[in-house]
Order: sequence, then C-alpha cells, then structure tokens
Amino acid sequence: MTATAKADHRQFTIGLLRGAGGALIFGIPMLMTMELWFIGFYMPRERLFLLLLVNIPLLVALARRIGFENTFSWREALRDAMIAYALAILTSGLVLVLFGVLTFDLPFREWVGKIALQSVPASIGAMLGRSQLAETDEDEDDGEKDGPMATGYAGELFMMAVGSLFLCLNVAPTEEIILISFKMSPWHSLVAVAASIMIMHGFVYAVSFRGTHQLNEHTPSWHALVRFTFPGYIVASLISLYVLWTFGRLDDTSWTQVLMSLVVLNVPGSLGAAAARLIL
Repeated sequence: MTATAKADHRQFTIGLLRGAGGALIFGIPMLMTMELWFIGFYMPRERLFLLLLVNIPLLVALARRIGFENTFSWREALRDAMIAYALAILTSGLVLVLFGVLTFDLPFREWVGKIALQSVPASIGAMLGRSQLAETDEDEDDGEKDGPMATGYAGELFMMAVGSLFLCLNVAPTEEIILISFKMSPWHSLVAVAASIMIMHGFVYAVSFRGTHQLNEHTPSWHALVRFTFPGYIVASLISLYVLWTFGRLDDTSWTQVLMSLVVLNVPGSLGAAAARLIL
C-alpha cells in the first residue's frame, strides 16, 4: 500500500469514527425520548418508509458538502450517505439495546420500526460529525465542497431544510408540542411567528456567531430578509408540516389546531434552519 493510499485510508477511518461520534452525540436526545420509542412501533409503515426514502437524497446532497472524505462525484456521495445510514442504524440499535428499550422478546417489527425511526436523525448527526468534530481548522476547511451544494441560493435553502428537519425530529414526537398549541392564543401565535423570523434573521446576519453571513455595505438591509429569511421560514414551515403529518399529529385535527401546531413546531424548526447556515 502506497503512502498516499495509507493516508487516504487513515482519513476515511477517522471520518468513520467522527461519523459514529456524531450519530451518538446528535442522536442521543431522541434515543432517550419515550415518545419516539412508541411512535417507532405504531406509526403507519408507509409514512415511516417515506421518511427513510426522503432522508437518502438529503444525506447524498449533504455528503457532497461534508462527507467522510472529499467527494468528487455523486457516486462517492451516495457511498458516504449509505455509510452514514449504516452507522446510524448500528449506533441506534446498540444504544436502544443498552437502555433496555429493545429486548430479544420483542417482535422483529418493533425492532425495525424503532431503529429505522431513530436512524434518520442519527444519520444526519453522522454527517455532521465530520464538520463539527474536526480536529483542526484545516480539517474543517477540507470539508468545504466546490460541488453544487456548497454555494448558491438553492444550496442555502437546502441546508436550511436539513437543519429544520433535524430539530423538528427532536421535538415533534413529544406531547408538549400539542399541549403548547392548545395553551397558545391567536395573539401568542402571531408573536411566535414574528419572533421566529426575527431570531432567524438575527442568528445569521445580526450577531457575531462563527459563520455569520456578512452583507455588502451597498446591499439594502431588507435584501437578506426578503431573499433568505422569509424563504427560509417558508422552507422550515413546510418541513414542520411534513414532520407533523409523518408522526400523525395532523390526523383528525381541525385546520385551526393544525396551524397552531405548525407555529409551535416552527419555533425550533426555524432555529434549526438558521443554525444550519452557520455550522454546515
């Protein structure tokens, strides 16, 4: 094995370890959430299967930006995405067994449902492991891709969707989302929408977080609000609506309550969208 091949193998191995660490760190809140254990058992299998399918192109596109190693083709990105999924499945299964959530007397269907559901956020965490657990600044710079998802308007909106999906999957299964939506009045919901938009805009353009986007001095202040923040909130709203439907939160529910639940879930969803532009 040549020195270059050894270096590439070492880099890929380190990427795998970071991916496993990312799956564990970002997935542990959901792995310890009781509602997700139950939803993984009883949720309609067609909705679970659709969620798993939706996650694949998200991971592939994410791999083009922050895969386990520098990827130069969609084929390599697909490979990284499948590895991330495998790490997520393995990590989720081991943790659920460790916590006694999965036992050998449970039916196979319950094992599959619980692990499959948990593997979606864990797989995103596995991808985030490379960018967030990098040892040096040089490693982080290596994660910047020149591919189609690295820059551009569509890429920005995509990263917002990934961040929103990740946080929505954290909180959407909990009963608190429904409880809060019942407690809130219409005035509360209007304030929540305005606050979410302001926080999204402030996270990315107003405060000095690492990765904050700087506007050109000749660019009008409203430009980013109209071009990025408002569309980002719409993207987060669509993700929130999809996640609520996936977990059955919209079944046999009035449109008023659907809207209230959407507003509530979109508070963390919009935060996830804003944070994604900073860290991915």
